[in-house]
Amino acid sequence: MSYSLARENRILNALLEVSRVLNSSFDLEKNLSRTMRVLGDFLEMERGSVFLYDQNTKELKIVAAQGLTKEQIDRGKYKIGEGIVGRVLEKGTPMVISNVGNEPLFMNKTGSRIGKNGISFLCVPIQFKGESIGVLSVDKIFKDRDITVDEDIRVLEIISSIIAQYVILWKHYRESEMERENLKLQLKGKYSLPNIIGNSDKMQEVFEAVHRVSDSKATVILYGESGTGKELIAKAIHYMSPRSKFPFIKFNCASIPEGLLESELFGHEKGAFTGAIIARKGRFELADKGTILLDEIGDLPLNLQPKILRVLQEKEFERVGGEKTIKVDVRLLAATSRNLEELVSKGKFREDLFYRLNVVPIFMPPLRERKEDISLLVEFFLKKFNRENNKDVTISPDAVRILTDYHWPGNVRELENTIERLIVMSASSVIRASDLPVTMKLPPYEDVLKKESLKTGIEDIEKSSILDALEKTGWVQAKAARLIGITPRQIGYKIKKYNLQNHQ
Repeated sequence: MSYSLARENRILNALLEVSRVLNSSFDLEKNLSRTMRVLGDFLEMERGSVFLYDQNTKELKIVAAQGLTKEQIDRGKYKIGEGIVGRVLEKGTPMVISNVGNEPLFMNKTGSRIGKNGISFLCVPIQFKGESIGVLSVDKIFKDRDITVDEDIRVLEIISSIIAQYVILWKHYRESEMERENLKLQLKGKYSLPNIIGNSDKMQEVFEAVHRVSDSKATVILYGESGTGKELIAKAIHYMSPRSKFPFIKFNCASIPEGLLESELFGHEKGAFTGAIIARKGRFELADKGTILLDEIGDLPLNLQPKILRVLQEKEFERVGGEKTIKVDVRLLAATSRNLEELVSKGKFREDLFYRLNVVPIFMPPLRERKEDISLLVEFFLKKFNRENNKDVTISPDAVRILTDYHWPGNVRELENTIERLIVMSASSVIRASDLPVTMKLPPYEDVLKKESLKTGIEDIEKSSILDALEKTGWVQAKAARLIGITPRQIGYKIKKYNLQNHQ
């Protein structure tokens, strides 16, 4: 076999191997490094580097190399137009330096060529659709005078074209992976335990229970007052479970008229009742392989409770107006603010369903029993609503103290709504105690009982708040009214009621 034919075979084998390497995975540095080794093994090239342009730093950086140490790779950075490498990127055309020792433009930034004489430097742009995205460079010592530089440049241009397509595919892959991870984080970030705020002992007990129960198939019932975060914990259980890739369906048993509940939960066939013009899946079908949360399950009518029990035990049901039995694989979570045991004793809730639901009970503490979490929640909601409203409002220690002492009948939901309202309505950069609703500045109920009456206590505080607002605003009634959140007409009435004009 002639030398030229043997070389053509080596070139074809090199191209085949480069394609195989770059198709093996999306590990950019590893695959490009293997590509450079192929050039060395098949085409007798001494050193080689793949430079890619970094849009952030506006520099060409070596992402893979053959024959260079890590320190030399780190030094190999060029700006557009700098040195041979920078010029090739800028011009988009190959450059050949027959002897780097005689070329002043050759900068040898890596310091890898101690004796530069006798080394030729070949450099071609890595281009995609006419745009230069990087540079491929190699060193070569020409042992055979029959091999022309044009032939080597042709081979390098083919390889650089293959590299360009691989890099673009890698960028698309990385972007899609980042987008997927961001979506995953949004789901888990919204509903995972690290983002449910609570350092108190009672919340830590809830978190521990969630971690233990998430991987199981057990039915969980969440007890707690309205606004304590039962739905948030239910979603955390779902997204930490093996069912996380499948639907999470929430259904509030108290929000739908009794006559529509069965159809909503189990679906209906076409013509099952007036208005049923098409067949429709119910919530249990929609939740197949996933999780369903039945919120306020204590409000579920007695006539539907056996059907829920059947789904729990047999995993099957029929649609309204249908005869076909439908099988589903659903994990059921329930939530209630009512005392189910009391409902059972009164005959308003089936005992067998209660025991089937009450496999793992989790009790959500009211906010007044986890006061150490209030300052953390206040800080979290401040950041959230400042960001949403493009503001930078802070809160004074006195205001935080009042918020911590308040009994929060609406729990976390009430706290969230309060902070949002304070930020939206704030006319200054600091929320002060005087900005809080009057009802929050009432002393604890037990202390009020020590006074003559609750009414007297409220009136004393109301009078004090109005007087304080008037003094702060220089007795401009309209400003004072805005400060405490009432109308000018109301403050005029209160001034007369408490005879405050004499204090001016």
